[in-house]
Amino acid sequence: MAGKSKNRKRWDAVTTVAYPLLFAVLLIAAWQTRLLHRLLHVDTFILPIPTRILTIIQENWGAIAENLQSTVIVIVIGLAAGSLLGYLIALVAAAFPHWGAGGLTIVSCFNAVPVVALAPVIINWTRDVSNDVAFRSMVAKCIVVMIFCTATMSINAFRGLTEVKPFSEDLMRSYAANRFTVFWKLRLPNSVPYIFTALHVSVPLAVITAVVSEYFAEYIIGVGRMIRENIVTAQYATAWAYIVIACALGIGMYLISILLERLFLRKRK
Repeated sequence: MAGKSKNRKRWDAVTTVAYPLLFAVLLIAAWQTRLLHRLLHVDTFILPIPTRILTIIQENWGAIAENLQSTVIVIVIGLAAGSLLGYLIALVAAAFPHWGAGGLTIVSCFNAVPVVALAPVIINWTRDVSNDVAFRSMVAKCIVVMIFCTATMSINAFRGLTEVKPFSEDLMRSYAANRFTVFWKLRLPNSVPYIFTALHVSVPLAVITAVVSEYFAEYIIGVGRMIRENIVTAQYATAWAYIVIACALGIGMYLISILLERLFLRKRK
């Protein structure tokens, strides 16, 4: 039975990767052979074939890299600031549970606000931050990303700080541990896996939020802004090149979050 269970786990691990890859290969093949175009009733001008998109990425990599760098900076700063702020909110809410849950409810409401509605508001609010349009545009985009990441981290971290095993807390109480010791030795370590759960949600959310907020930014730079500019000028092949870059960025950063989780939590298993 143990051997069958082990083989089953291996098979599940293989199929978890193989099935999505197989689907991706079939989709790209249908796209490249124009079968997808016939099914969707579109031409190659609106939906360029993959080889055309890859050629554009190769030929314009200098400009693409510059815009990609700007977007990555926004994502990293917004994600880091939002995660830190969200965890601090969760700490306060866990330390003062009587009103902490209500405060988290208010914070979670930000997740219900569409990015397309919040981004223009934040951009208008930050017009007096600096006379440098590039700087204040960067600040606005980072704030938008930070807001959405704050809500995700605060909710998950609060769960980790409060949903401890009852017998663990009872055991520490039996050792005469005070409230601070319980918080430091039990609740904080228990919240670590929840932090990475929040990051798995926040990373793709940060990428999407950064790209969308760049649509409305004053300064014309970033992957999202290039998607908009090329669609407006009917340069659909170039727009698709930036869309592919945005997808690759999201997948890459998500994989990084998974690797960090395995690195930090491997000793806990």
